[in-house]
Amino acid sequence: MPVNLSAPDPASLLPVAGVRLGITSAGIKKPGRRDITLIELAPGSRVAGVFTQNRFCAAPVAVCKQHLAQGDIRALLINTGNANAGTGEEGLARARRTCEAVAQLMGCAAENVLPFSTGVILEPLPVDRILPALPAARADLAPDHWSEAAHAIMTTDIVAKGVSRQVQAGGSTLTVTGIAKGSGMIHPNMATMLGYVATDAAIAPGLMPQLVKEVADVSFNCVTVDGDTSTNDSFILIATGQAGNAEIADSTSADYAALKAALSEVAIGLAQAMARDGEGATKFITVAVEGGRERAECKQIAYAIARSPLVKTAFFASDPNLGRILAAIGYAGVADLDVNALQVYLGDVLVAERGGRAASYTEAQGAAVMKEADIVVRVVLNRGHADATVWTCDFSYDYVKINAEYRT
Repeated sequence: MPVNLSAPDPASLLPVAGVRLGITSAGIKKPGRRDITLIELAPGSRVAGVFTQNRFCAAPVAVCKQHLAQGDIRALLINTGNANAGTGEEGLARARRTCEAVAQLMGCAAENVLPFSTGVILEPLPVDRILPALPAARADLAPDHWSEAAHAIMTTDIVAKGVSRQVQAGGSTLTVTGIAKGSGMIHPNMATMLGYVATDAAIAPGLMPQLVKEVADVSFNCVTVDGDTSTNDSFILIATGQAGNAEIADSTSADYAALKAALSEVAIGLAQAMARDGEGATKFITVAVEGGRERAECKQIAYAIARSPLVKTAFFASDPNLGRILAAIGYAGVADLDVNALQVYLGDVLVAERGGRAASYTEAQGAAVMKEADIVVRVVLNRGHADATVWTCDFSYDYVKINAEYRT
């Protein structure tokens, strides 16, 4: 079961003016499964995204990048059950065909539509099932269907993921709502899942690429489940401009900072939810590295710990075999790291210092912390003022079972 995580109350997911969502079933993988989500955006909405850096990126990722470069996005189409990845030129043609079909329904150009897919790789996208389902998705469009959409984009997720916040900026109340899916094949670089965050704020179009990257870097780029970066990872930021605020045009302004904080809070909540819902997870683990010379080296060490199968299986077993953490720190690749200068904490318990086991540490202390569902590993490098935090989960028997049976 997910670690201290439950699906959001549908009433807690606030409508965003200028966004409507419709959900239906195309029977892509399972009959009756609601697996199609259509998102309609008001004219003038600004959209930016960041995508997987996997060289085997899926066809919809390639098409999304092309369409975003042309601007004026009016609709998003998301399907689950099939990734349309590893499908070559035919996959690109099928992704474009779905955009054309949505465009006909919505009264826009195919280039105004962004396609997204998630599911099994190396299988052709079943457009013969998707296209007939689109009118039902359009008929279902409503501003309060965020919860339904959060459920419809799930694959191996157990719990739907959605977060809303409001903030005062530019003389108006700005609303931010986001949904995401992700449970396995989770690892940067960039935003290792499908995630959609919308706000009714008015933002200068030139700031959108900067803003989406800054939000991704403190959220989805700080989570790992299994070290596998997906072929389909996409994080989309939408600003409809319907809130009536003075347009945010300066990235150094207080209004920009307030909006970015709210967007980041939503995205961090979604990212942490993915680790809490990691396939077969029983523990949620925060790895915080501080006192580094620069953030990059802190993140490098944090990820070495967070993605180590030996570390993750030790947490599953509640076994304080903490030498595995020291080993991960050592092989992280920080060449001039002085291991005699750092400290390692498990929760509030000092585990290691001066290059070895802390004199005050006892096995009983470590065992007590390891039994908790939420665990913090803290590494203090004592070589600077930079820090970084990464979220992950343990590896359980169920992780192997879920992935062994993924296509069945």
